[in-house]
Amino acid sequence: MVREKVTVSTRTLQWKCVESRVDNKRLCYGRFILSPLIKGQADTIGIAMRRALLGEIEGTCITRAKSEKIPHEYSTIVGIQESVHEILMNLKEIVLRSNLYGTCGAFICARGPGYVTAQDIISPPSVEIVDNTQHIARLTEPIDLCIGLQIERNRGYRYSIKRPNNFQDGSYPIDAVFMPVRNANHSIHSYGNGNERQEILFLEIWTNGSLTPKEALHEASRNLIDLFIPFLHAEEETLHLEYNRHKGTLPPLTFHDRLAKLRKNKKEIELKYFY
Repeated sequence: MVREKVTVSTRTLQWKCVESRVDNKRLCYGRFILSPLIKGQADTIGIAMRRALLGEIEGTCITRAKSEKIPHEYSTIVGIQESVHEILMNLKEIVLRSNLYGTCGAFICARGPGYVTAQDIISPPSVEIVDNTQHIARLTEPIDLCIGLQIERNRGYRYSIKRPNNFQDGSYPIDAVFMPVRNANHSIHSYGNGNERQEILFLEIWTNGSLTPKEALHEASRNLIDLFIPFLHAEEETLHLEYNRHKGTLPPLTFHDRLAKLRKNKKEIELKYFY
């Protein structure tokens, strides 16, 4: 565990990590401060950062499993201690780290008797398993367990839609929890008197080990800045939208093109533009 004394500057806006610890491979904690802030600013930043930390950061997880020997999700297989449903829930909990764009394939091929863990997952080099000891299944007899996996990088949470035709080919969707940040809280400490009253923002971040709390804070900050960048360039040419009676269409050059142009011309953004 790392702890530092909190020191507050009255001149420039500064942030610092005041506590950092790794409880285990799948649980990291960080505590950060930002100060000094004018009254009201800490709550504004804290709410925005919490939403960005929980919803705007991409993560990687298993979104589908396939095996031809499985008749349905709630069936049991001779020689395997867990039911199919329990195996799918264990696959859902596997923590992955990647630089994927979209989806990729992986598979498990193990022979019993013995335990099947995350280290038995054979995946592309771009995908890293955070904790190889995560349990998947226990084989009690000398049988083969072969499961095809779909790995995806995305953001947020996606509930799996189970359709009958998915089960006919042995393919089972898994609820996808892409969020690498498990929880995020913010609190405010006020100091000073009268019109000189100022605030310190405290941010607490828990991650699943696929990235550190500091990395999560940096990525959430970049994502928030990207969302606000278009408002800084109102002087650019106005987009002329043409509507007909039935539907409206956007011009081909839209947000992403303008954002790329902006990033090329602007390397630094002054904080004063945000207030």
